[in-house]
Amino acid sequence: EVTLKANRGRKKSIERTGVLEKTYPSHFLIRLDENYFNRKMSFSYADILTKTVEITFGDKRYCYSAS
Repeated sequence: EVTLKANRGRKKSIERTGVLEKTYPSHFLIRLDENYFNRKMSFSYADILTKTVEITFGDKRYCYSAS
């Protein structure tokens, strides 16, 4: 299970919980835990590097830091 924080621009950000479903060479899929339907979101690894997306696995947080 992963927790995802995503900045979608213009002060729109989301925080959702889901499962890392599939990884590809340039992007990954997260299946969100929604009550009424299965929704999948796709993100590129560049989204993590540019801090557009932060991912937390349990108590471990992964985001890029230049320092």
